Amino acid sequence: MALAAEVPYPPRVPVKLPGYSPSPDSAAGRARQGGVSGPKPEWLRIKVETGPNYNRVRRLMRELSLNTVCEEARCPNVFECWTHGTATIMVLGEVCTRRCGFCAVATGRPPAPPDPAEPDNVARAVAELGLKHVVITSVDRDDLPDGGAAHFAAVVRALHREVPGCAVEVLTPDFKQDPARALDLVLAERPAIFSHNIETVPELYRVARPGSRFEHSLDLLRQASQRKDAFGGRTKTALMLGLGETDEQVRETMRAVRGAGVDIVAMGQYLQPSREHLPVQRYVSPPEFARFRDFGLGLGFAHVEAGPLVRSSYHAEQQARG
Repeated sequence: MALAAEVPYPPRVPVKLPGYSPSPDSAAGRARQGGVSGPKPEWLRIKVETGPNYNRVRRLMRELSLNTVCEEARCPNVFECWTHGTATIMVLGEVCTRRCGFCAVATGRPPAPPDPAEPDNVARAVAELGLKHVVITSVDRDDLPDGGAAHFAAVVRALHREVPGCAVEVLTPDFKQDPARALDLVLAERPAIFSHNIETVPELYRVARPGSRFEHSLDLLRQASQRKDAFGGRTKTALMLGLGETDEQVRETMRAVRGAGVDIVAMGQYLQPSREHLPVQRYVSPPEFARFRDFGLGLGFAHVEAGPLVRSSYHAEQQARG
């Protein structure tokens, strides 16, 4: 589309923390204070490896004008995943209409409507990479009446048409304008997994996810889970730890998510993208993540992916197999 080519995206800007001032003794208040100092623990050391596959994925994304959450959100696993020829593709542009306190994606008013060529470009990239499982995610698009649901559906449709052997996982925003209609559009294309990230405990939403509501996200997951027999897939969510939540708040959130019918949960360490974002309040150790994994399996989750460097799309194909 000419408009999308002629209007460049604005430069990245840091996310300013919202003006809300919680009580310093509340969970939200503690999340905005201080944070840990000093070097990161050994278990967060990342091996930087850029082999032929890494360069191939990078080149292909540039050639097809595609965005990846691997880059936009500064994922710590980008080197590992791209070296293995996998990527999480981010559709609907690279400018988000929300300003979450933890997220590195640029925020503002998106400068262009969805690119009609994007679904075919995504399918071409997935075909060239030879993927068996692909994750499609997006920025929030509150400027669109359907939140981008029709575009998600078009991408899944193109993938099923062009790469029929590839399982498609969608990681969607909350579609707060009309979630029921959005689910109608997306689930009609029968993704293998419908995913929406709950991100954090409800006590931290005011500072971590302004513009979003825990109850709304939980209800979206509940509605999708109620339709699993119809679309033939699973449901999934993800949580970050280290924003100031307590262990009991995490367990309560896991209970709520499982109670909504969600099958898969991913849990990882929050890492501060810049000084303008919420500080890290604690580093959660591998043994602590293992305990949360065991707790989740005891709740009845089909799969719990938990570890310091885990992100919602990390080892997505293995997660889908349970």
